[in-house]
Amino acid sequence: MNIEWIGKLQDLIGEERVNTSEGDLFRHSRDESFHEPVQPDTVVFPESTQMVRDIVEFAGENKLPITAYGAGSGLDGAAIPVSKGISMNFEWMKDVISFNPDDLSITVQPGITRLELNHEINRQGLYFPIDPGADASIGGMTATNASGTTAVRYGSMRDQILNLEVVLADGRVINTGSSAKKSSSGYHLNGLFTGSEGTLGIITQITLKLHGIPEHAVAARCTFDTPKHCAAAAQAVLASGIPVLRMELVDAPSIRQVNAYGDYRFPEEHSLFFEFAGTQTSTEEEAVFVEELMQDMGCRNWERASGSKERAEIWKARHELSYAFRHIKGTEVMGSDVCVPLSKLAGMVDFARSEIEACGLLGSVFGHVGDGNFHTIIVYDPAIPEEKAAAEKINEQLILKAIEAGGTCTGEHGVGLGKMKYQRMEHGEAVDVMRSFKQLLDPEGLLNPGKIFD
Repeated sequence: MNIEWIGKLQDLIGEERVNTSEGDLFRHSRDESFHEPVQPDTVVFPESTQMVRDIVEFAGENKLPITAYGAGSGLDGAAIPVSKGISMNFEWMKDVISFNPDDLSITVQPGITRLELNHEINRQGLYFPIDPGADASIGGMTATNASGTTAVRYGSMRDQILNLEVVLADGRVINTGSSAKKSSSGYHLNGLFTGSEGTLGIITQITLKLHGIPEHAVAARCTFDTPKHCAAAAQAVLASGIPVLRMELVDAPSIRQVNAYGDYRFPEEHSLFFEFAGTQTSTEEEAVFVEELMQDMGCRNWERASGSKERAEIWKARHELSYAFRHIKGTEVMGSDVCVPLSKLAGMVDFARSEIEACGLLGSVFGHVGDGNFHTIIVYDPAIPEEKAAAEKINEQLILKAIEAGGTCTGEHGVGLGKMKYQRMEHGEAVDVMRSFKQLLDPEGLLNPGKIFD
């Protein structure tokens, strides 16, 4: 390791903000994906936009790669510093810059997490709805264009961004939007930087749209004979015009695994979960309508609840699913998160379940079927190469089939390391346009190198 440049970096921003401890290097070598960890040379903890700018300019002068790091909850390796260099952690940048309840907007630094953000705004009757499951940082969620269970109503992070402050590779600080709710002025830079995974610039402030907390909520769950029937039922709900807040599919093997993990007694059948939110009258009417629709489609085990504790109980099988598979001793998990047009969803879900069954490995099919996005988890023994190869083969088959169906290789996890090889297949010559943006904004290739493109 070249200690000399690390010493110069400490002189520039303060010794306490530059860390080379074994523990911090290990923590910043990985995220929650199965990709191989790589330790950075050092970890920096900036406190302001100016400090980020100083670090970026220093890195440019010394030809040092920089990889931004949020909460480390990513699932496809976007935060792994594959070229070593500097890992930039934003946990010291959690300030609320401005909060404007009357405008339904807030500007925050990237290190604040979604739960911390909601703690700040809930007292004003407002909330930020994007929920990827983990308590991810807002900066990380922006960088990967995260979404989650509420995407069927609110979309992804890209739909919630009003403005970004971004430090470019040459040290310039730009704003990509404004505080207005819409604009027809200039290119849509919000959309370009949201989802760019730190490859085009370092995001230092995010201005978000906020929403009123719904007056009332109802949760419900029912079961069907096959995952394909669940997906078809979800499609019927969407076609009915019901503005459902959440709609999730969990297949029977997943329910079985959750029962074993938590000693529960949920019906071990392919399940569809719902949440409705709004005024009490409208929400209750929507729940009744969907129940009748599901009964007409042959559902069983319909259950509903409106109290917060009872709603949490209904959703427990969905919320604990990932942990139920990840806790199995001596195993690792590999997953995918394809997204397809709604008309193709039922067939894709059926294909995923049949492929997992055919390989003989324990696996799960679940996801946000309200927007065509579903996930798989496949459990394998890392000591058995054939099992890992089988899991990789299923992932690839799903991705190829999703792209063939007019979908995408990743609905919300991001490209990171795992989806790079599918970019040309999905985007065609548009990849060359993306590369030109990268070359223009980061000609030395120092911002999160080795991601998105081969």
